Amino acid sequence: MLNLQAMAQKKGKKRIQVERSPEQQLRYDNIDYLPIIKSVQFYQAKEEQSLPLITLGSGDQLFLSFDDLRADNRTYYYTIEHCTSDWQSSNLSTIEYIDGLTEDRLYDSKSSVNTLQTYTHYELRFPNEGSMVPKLPGNYLLKIYEDADKSRLIVTRRFYVLNQEVTVGIKTLPSFNVVKRKEHQKLNIEVNLGTIHLNNPYQDIRVLVKQNRRDDVQEVLSKPMFVKENQLVYNNNATLDFDGGNEFRNLDLRSFRLLSGQISASSKDSIRRMNVIPDHDLSDESYSFSYDEDGKFFLRNSDFENSDIEGDYAAVSFTLNTSSPPAANEKVYIAGLFNNFKTDTDNEMKYDPEQKQWIGNLFLKQGLYHYTYISKIAGKEQLNRYDGHHFETGNTYDIFVYYRKPATRWDELIGFGTVNTSSKGPIRD
Repeated sequence: MLNLQAMAQKKGKKRIQVERSPEQQLRYDNIDYLPIIKSVQFYQAKEEQSLPLITLGSGDQLFLSFDDLRADNRTYYYTIEHCTSDWQSSNLSTIEYIDGLTEDRLYDSKSSVNTLQTYTHYELRFPNEGSMVPKLPGNYLLKIYEDADKSRLIVTRRFYVLNQEVTVGIKTLPSFNVVKRKEHQKLNIEVNLGTIHLNNPYQDIRVLVKQNRRDDVQEVLSKPMFVKENQLVYNNNATLDFDGGNEFRNLDLRSFRLLSGQISASSKDSIRRMNVIPDHDLSDESYSFSYDEDGKFFLRNSDFENSDIEGDYAAVSFTLNTSSPPAANEKVYIAGLFNNFKTDTDNEMKYDPEQKQWIGNLFLKQGLYHYTYISKIAGKEQLNRYDGHHFETGNTYDIFVYYRKPATRWDELIGFGTVNTSSKGPIRD
């Protein structure tokens, strides 16, 4: 666990010796390899917190930023790797999927200003003409590492390069299962092939559907229900039947001077500490509409102008009240896109049997956060155990269509579609 007291450095204090980051085992996932790497943002540069997807040859760019709480100056490099549709290495030579440099340096870094928690803020925009540009559509992994040593990984992030050769039709409707009709959301999908001619439509195309960009709420379809002329139809009643869940809970940390109504207590010593008003178990409550951002987060600072380097950090305590004791071998986690819905020791909560509460702590930068609670019993996730299940919930579904062409060794992303099951508006400013 991160020692917040030790990491909070006083203004003006300088690190005498810079210790290199340790070697890491590469994982083809969204990973922050060190606990001192915080507030990683990665999205399509035209829209904050959007899906990191660019169109091949379009000139679109991706934006990456993160804070290093060691607050010194380090030399970071980056590269990209083409991956299969299930996020394994495509085992291609870099010359097959990169046009230009196969490795480049992160040049944009700034030190925090007037913050209790000091840090160095890093940013990257790519692809850049003349530097590193993807040549093939498909899945990619961005790797950030120290001193041009690929074993000293800092951050990895998944992104997508699209060559839109097919169109995706999406219909949302109630579940065909009567028991689940008030809780689930059913999707039917049609892939219109256009000029693509498939040798075997039951093997060549793979469709992946994600709810709210969660790896733990997704489904892969390898075979269509029907094959029509230039169209694949995925409308099996037993597939793409998702638990609707509930709207995400939200936390406003934009100001440390004028606290939001969600904060019950605040203190300041070497760092800021805040307690969030306790959340409640919503599993037995009826659906209540609220605006949310489907698990996204937005770094904002109402106290100063520059959120990037003037945004401070706080140790934030969360509490979840439950009416019944935990199940045997149950673990509960605080999760959202700010931590990629991970379930590890950094966001695990502890149960207080006297107060009948789950209590957990996160170290968060000023901003707006949309989060949920993930429960696991004996290692198996209990979806929306403390949130409830409602077909009315607004969720975002992303559909990816992959194609492995004959005589090739890689999967191409040839189609993409997205749908939101509500018309809720943004709350991010």
